Amino acid sequence: MPIAKILVSLLPVFTFLAVLIFLDSYKLVTLRAILQTILAGCLAAVVSLVVNSWLLRQSGLDIAFYSRYASPLIEELVKAIYLTYLIKAKKVGFMVDGAIYGFAVGAGFALVENIYYLQALESSNLFLWIIRGFGTAIMHGGTTAIFGILAKNLSERQASEKLHLFVPGLGIAILIHSVFNQFILPPLLTTLSLLITLPLLIVMVFARSEKSLQNWLGIGFDSDMALLEMIVSGDLADTKIGRYLQTLRTKFPGEVVADMLCFLRIYLELAVRAKGMLLMRESGFRPEAAPDVKEKFDELNYLEKSIGPTGRLAMLPFLRQSSRDLWQLYMLGKK
Repeated sequence: MPIAKILVSLLPVFTFLAVLIFLDSYKLVTLRAILQTILAGCLAAVVSLVVNSWLLRQSGLDIAFYSRYASPLIEELVKAIYLTYLIKAKKVGFMVDGAIYGFAVGAGFALVENIYYLQALESSNLFLWIIRGFGTAIMHGGTTAIFGILAKNLSERQASEKLHLFVPGLGIAILIHSVFNQFILPPLLTTLSLLITLPLLIVMVFARSEKSLQNWLGIGFDSDMALLEMIVSGDLADTKIGRYLQTLRTKFPGEVVADMLCFLRIYLELAVRAKGMLLMRESGFRPEAAPDVKEKFDELNYLEKSIGPTGRLAMLPFLRQSSRDLWQLYMLGKK
């Protein structure tokens, strides 16, 4: 019976996570990253159990009141920490990635929480574990996925990863969790409503995110290639870019300007390669990064130090600095 309880309480959330990974046609989130995120979710569950137990004892609150209003805040906040780190570190490229990472955190959280309650409740009622599997576990994955989707969307719109942009997604996740814990509807109806609404929402996000990715790839690839070709061919003199670089010669030493141009060329080469790899993935191929990628990044880092922060600021008109463009370099660099 314990094995059956574990299976019915965890199989739905991990099955749904597998479906999300399968639907991602670009396969941008690696298996290793997913496993790390599941482990982060497990750790979040342990931290939440310890904090909730301590606060419940110290506050003297009724357990029903605490579970409705306090524990959703604690649990969603702790679950959001790792996902916030990933987004701020430019390791989440698109909303679809935020959904996968978020659901993986929730899956890890549900794994530990359900094992804990399996030991604590010792209930032989299989229906209870079906509800926990199709209801509570999916809720944990869904709320964190929604947080990841909204946080990534707002950070893209504002071209920033400031913490206040993470608050709306966290607030909605806490609200959904709190409403779920109110038991307004019978458990079976609550579970069914979650199974209908959350998957539908996430599938809609997948469709929108993949369309956005296709548009970005088409526009970005063409513009990066055009600029790279101009730099390689030397046909910059009569262009706006060429005239701007000429003005830099009056403000920086000649060797620094040369390093700037070299930095821009390598940056664009890496950006074009990353976009090319994504286009190949869309077509069903699984390309490997070129063997000289590490050397390119080493050279890029050296040149960045050489031109200094002032030189880098002067180059910002040429460098795409959105979270997506920085993420593509991260994706290529980790190969």
